[in-house]
Amino acid sequence: MHYRTLGRTGLKISEIGLGTWAFGNNVYGGVSERDGIQTIHDAIDEGINLFDTAPQYGTSEQDGVAEIVLGKALKGKRDKVLISSKFGRNPTIQGGASIFTKDRIIASVEESLKRLQTDRIDVLFFHSPFSPDEIQDDVWEGAEQVVKQGKVRFIGHSISMFHQTEDMARRWAKEGKIDVVQVVLSLMNRESQDLINELSAYPIGVFARECLANGFLAGVFNEQTTFKEGTLNARYSRAEIIERVRQVEAFKFLIRNDITSMPQAALRWVLDQKGISTVLSGAKNSFEMRGAVSASNALPFSKDELAKAKDLLLKDFEAA
Repeated sequence: MHYRTLGRTGLKISEIGLGTWAFGNNVYGGVSERDGIQTIHDAIDEGINLFDTAPQYGTSEQDGVAEIVLGKALKGKRDKVLISSKFGRNPTIQGGASIFTKDRIIASVEESLKRLQTDRIDVLFFHSPFSPDEIQDDVWEGAEQVVKQGKVRFIGHSISMFHQTEDMARRWAKEGKIDVVQVVLSLMNRESQDLINELSAYPIGVFARECLANGFLAGVFNEQTTFKEGTLNARYSRAEIIERVRQVEAFKFLIRNDITSMPQAALRWVLDQKGISTVLSGAKNSFEMRGAVSASNALPFSKDELAKAKDLLLKDFEAA
């Protein structure tokens, strides 16, 4: 595993981090608590020191199931790792509607710390505000409070609804309100690249997520694949599935002697993009996690390979 500096935070983080959304609910088909804990333990053994979670990674009956799993897994190991979590969305509160206020950030941090069985969160992200109008002015008083208390080390912005909120990230970075952003970036979705380049001037740490395009870049789907109702990819029509599968086929030229699978190639491509601090893997088990780790050890793509990957983008697959 190789490590990079997380922007102006100075934190040293593994090039591959482990996202825990799959451990909190059935969004990717469901993972048992036991398997989740084993995957986290194995990830630490492989050199991963960054784990990303959220209160939203739960169910309509229980917030932060993934935080609970992570807290159990990190007993006795907390000082070896970094934890990022989020606030502003809880599945048990108004069905996950956004609440970005002073009271909510303070309460959310306390709730997360309890679930995580820790005394601090290394990076706390605003969880996907859809519009600047959702942000209440007093939320920054709350952010300052939890940082001063040592319960949060750094504040970040996990960006969703990209075109509605990218300017918010620019402004917050310039004003010194945030030190990290989390963005969608993959071979199939490159809309965040200009923002990443601009933020490098500050410099802001960058987590890249959805780097396998919600599983399509794993290369295991075909044009006839049917997704189970309630899972994330069930939103796509048959025509959209076919389009995505054909795009993945076009990118398979990136597989070579030291890169033996499409997931490894897709993650290596993200690592080769300017400004990236870490790539979040959504691995559901230790086998998938080790495949992600292998991307850190692969050689970077050449300029010619990167240029060809750019030319072969058949469509701008922005988040749907």
